[in-house]
Amino acid sequence: MRRRFVIEAVMVATYGQLMVPDRPVDYVIPYSTIMELYDMKNGPDQVMDDVEDDRHVKMKIGELIAFFEEPLNRKKIERALGVPWRESAPLLLGEHVTFTVVNALDNAHYGEYFDPIETEQLLTAMKFKLPLLSDQIELQDRIIEAEVPVQVYDIEDFDFAVEEGIAVDEMEISRDW
Repeated sequence: MRRRFVIEAVMVATYGQLMVPDRPVDYVIPYSTIMELYDMKNGPDQVMDDVEDDRHVKMKIGELIAFFEEPLNRKKIERALGVPWRESAPLLLGEHVTFTVVNALDNAHYGEYFDPIETEQLLTAMKFKLPLLSDQIELQDRIIEAEVPVQVYDIEDFDFAVEEGIAVDEMEISRDW
């Protein structure tokens, strides 16, 4: 069974282990996070603290941009962009990895706690009832603090999330305590 996760596009470029899972994985990516890749690749700001790591990640970002710009992939993405919340057809990358691009819309629902990209990720996770993968501890803490009804996994727990995960019905939490 293919596991699906909402993720920011840059995370896929940053964490190589996400590209070689043991089981089939579909990364659901809000389109705005793909657009963010261009700024990260060409911008003056470093993505990583270490110069060599930054150079490597920017190279991976370039490869990911090239993947999304391939004619067939670009066509699938463009079809999804015509309708809010539409998912693209799967973009195949290897035996175990596919991407689905979503034309997510920030409705400012969580504007106080989250920036527009984070909001789109959360709304995508909620709309499609999918867990969110993130490396940002602060974001994870804010999700819990704001009681956003989204399951979130730290990137460090990726193998667990793919292999076992936690079913949504197991997540029911009593609000009485």
